[in-house]
Formats: sequence, structure tokens, C-alpha cells
Amino acid sequence: MGSKRVAVIGAGPGGLAAAMLLAQRGIDVQVFEKQETIGGRNAEVALGEYRFDLGPTFLMMKFLLDELFAESGRNAREYLDCRLLEPMYRLNFADKSMLAYTRPDAMRAEIERVFPGEGAGFDRFLARESVRFEKLYPCLQKPYGSPLSLFSPTLMAALPHIAPGRSLHGVLASYFRSEQLRLAFTFQSKYLGMSPWDCPGLFTMIPYTEHAHGVYHVQGGLCRISDAMAKVAREGGAQIHTSTPVRRVLTRDRKAVGVELESGEKFEFDDVVINADFGHAMRTLFEPDELRRHKPETLGKRKWSCSTFMMYLGLDRSYPDGEHHTIVLARDYKKNLNDITHRKVTSEDISIYVRNSAVTDTSTAPAGHSALYILVPVPNNSSGINWAEEEFRYRERVLQVLAERTPYTDLAQHIREELIVTPEDWETDRSVFLGATFNMGHNWSQMLFMRPHNKFEEFDHCYLVGGGTHPGSGLPTIFESARISANLICKGYRIPYPAPQPFRGIHLEPA
Repeated sequence: MGSKRVAVIGAGPGGLAAAMLLAQRGIDVQVFEKQETIGGRNAEVALGEYRFDLGPTFLMMKFLLDELFAESGRNAREYLDCRLLEPMYRLNFADKSMLAYTRPDAMRAEIERVFPGEGAGFDRFLARESVRFEKLYPCLQKPYGSPLSLFSPTLMAALPHIAPGRSLHGVLASYFRSEQLRLAFTFQSKYLGMSPWDCPGLFTMIPYTEHAHGVYHVQGGLCRISDAMAKVAREGGAQIHTSTPVRRVLTRDRKAVGVELESGEKFEFDDVVINADFGHAMRTLFEPDELRRHKPETLGKRKWSCSTFMMYLGLDRSYPDGEHHTIVLARDYKKNLNDITHRKVTSEDISIYVRNSAVTDTSTAPAGHSALYILVPVPNNSSGINWAEEEFRYRERVLQVLAERTPYTDLAQHIREELIVTPEDWETDRSVFLGATFNMGHNWSQMLFMRPHNKFEEFDHCYLVGGGTHPGSGLPTIFESARISANLICKGYRIPYPAPQPFRGIHLEPA
């Protein structure tokens, strides 16, 4: 039969994970990345001597990453130095502050300290959500390429646990009386770019996996995951071509048969894996009249996540009182999210996430300095906001709120390097459709079979990986999308591959 040839468009985390797995299984893999560097939204930002992650900064479900390396015949420990964070992060409310811990006894004690009488609710949360996670996790490991897939025994067994008709916030209301404490377990919906009042209740598995399985930092930044996957892919024989944009996917008789580069060169492949942002790919990688379900003009009818206003600051002083992760919740959090997701306007009362990596990882800044990563959820570009006009004002507002509500009281006078990325920049420079950094929304009508399929329904021999396909956005689910698509390709050619294993619990590594 000979070695099969697969093209991977995009060297983001999904594309690199797919390349790593496919190369290990004897497939000739060629990865085409239009940027100068690999990583996609999981790339590194270098500003002078300061180092930042462009996108993801929380590593959850690390066990899944370990599995992918093991399936590639590697030990992740030999490629990545992962550190369990304890505490995981600090939450700053309008009138109080709370640390979040992985250790149940420490978390229960902190809840009782800040919200007396609520500790028992945390015990119920862990007990009930462990069952939900056990039932739902296998559903993330399978493709949903046909209506019949919705009636699989795995999904049928999970149905009683999907919390139909309930939002993430609604589920947490069954555990905690305090509204602020509910928010401490629902702000994680921001990983999906959604409001907890809109986010389906089944996603309670996200705060659960934080508390049960831990949050990790990768020394050097989470961008090192992309580097490690690229190294393993190359060790398996894959080739990664940077600064090599793909103009379009070549098709014949409703089949993907290769790629055409911007240079005009054309190459034939047995299969094509698309890791480009889904909305961008539908607008650019195919002729419009080729598409049926996902025509460019229909993309606006879909629901898309919010965007993010990013600040990367290299500072000439340290902030030892700042936690590795700090979340500042808007004083009126629900109104802030309504402004972002429904009204689509900028807020004065904003929520801010800060990563102060240097307190854990001295490689990210010179000694005595800091590399602060600052993220503010904002509307995506369907808002019509002119960020060229808003950028400076919003920057000043972010610095003001941080000065009022965190240890970062004097940032402006210590900035030595600075980069700002607005929603317009996400779309223009990083090819993110509408600047929706968390991709397509995760409402009920855009999940499982209703989400773009791993084996792309438009063309045979074409596969999707990344946040725009099943299981969804976020590093763990992006990695899983790569495994699903890689397995589907191998299944088609009867190439052996390990079946995904049920979750059997983990042993947390020491902090």
C-alpha cells in the first residue's frame, strides 16, 4: 500500500498533536504553517528579554497530554517540565479575596474562611461532579459524524448527567448559597468564551477537573508544549514548513486531494487535516461554491465566542505578592458579561485575568523583573467597535482597575516592553474569524453532531482539528480533537492505533 501522505494546514496545538500521532504510526506528514513560528494561539511572544504565552496559560487535564506522548512512544516528562500550582489562583471579588486550591481540605477551609457555612456545598460538588465527569469524559473521546452517533451507548449512558435546560450557573446554585461563591466555580466558562448564565450545565466538568486534577504551569510557558510536540513529530519523520501559507485545499469529486501554497506550488496528498481557525478556513481555503453546509455567508449565523483584549508587559520590578494566576471579577459580573456577549459594548466595570509567571518560572523574565500577561474578555468583532480608537483608553482603564484591586499598583512606571493585541489584531494578524479567540460558541446547537465534524462533512479525506470542531475549544479538547481525527485517518487505512482508554483517575504530582 505504501506510506500514506497527509498534509496538515496549521501548526497550532491541534495540528502538531495530529502530526505527532500520525508520524509515529508511519504516515508521511507535511505541516504547513503561514507564521514564521509554530504554535498558533499556543505560540510564544518574545519581547526583548521577556517571554509570554500568546494564548493559553492554564494546563488542565494534564493526563490527556501525557497519554498523547505515550501513544507516540514518548514520556512527556522527558520533553516538558510541568509544575502543579498550589494554590491554583486567586479570585478578587468586589469586597473580598479567595484562593483556590486543588487539595480538598485546603479548599474547604478557604471556603469556610471566606464564606462561612458553605464548606459542605464543596463536598457535594466534588461528589456529584466526579460522577458527571466519569460519564461525560468518554463522550469527548468519540467522533459524532452521523445522527446515529447520538445514540451510542456512551452518550446514552451520559444523558442523565448532561443537566439539560440548566446553565453552568444554575448547576452551581444547587451547591452554594453565596452568589460570589457560585462565581468562583463558574468563571471558568470564560475558557469557552461564554457567560455562565448561557453556558450549558454539563460544563460544570471544567471547574471540577480544576479542583480534582489540578492546574499546571509548564516551565518556559505553555508554548513549550507546541515545541515538544513539534520535536516528537519531527523525530517520527514529519516535516514542518513555517512561513509557508496555504492558499487553498485542492478538491476533486468532493474529495480533498492536496494543497496549493501561496507560492503557487501544488502538492497531492491522500488526506488533508485543517488546523486553521474554522471560520477563517471556510472563508479562504475553499472556493465559495464548493461548500454546502459551511458557506462563508452562513458563518455569521453561527454563535461565536467573545474576544480578548491582551496586554503583555515586561516590567523592571518583581511582584512577589502577586499569585501566578489572579482573576479580578467585575463588581457587577453578570452585567459585564451581558455587555460582552449580548449588548456587545465595552464596559467600564471590567473583569481581568493576570498571569505573573515569574513567581513560578524565572525563565520568563530577567532576575528582579516580571512578565505580566493580562487578558480582558471583550466583545468579538461583530460588535463593530473601533479598537484603533478604543485601544489607549482601554489600556488606561485596565491599569487603573489593577492598581485599585491587585498588588499591581504601579505598572505604568515600570514598563520596559509592551505589546497590546486587540480583537481587530486577532482577526487581522492571527486569522481568527471575528477575533473570536475561543472559536465557535458551545451552545447546545453547536455541539456533538451539530458542530463541524472531525471527519469534515463537506469533503472526503478531509479532517478538522482545533477548537472549531468536536470536542471544542481549550487545550485538552483541542488535543482530543487531534487524537480523534488521527484515529479516523488510521481507521480508514487499517493502520493500528490504541483505542482511547476510559478515565481511571490520576495521581497528582507534588506542587
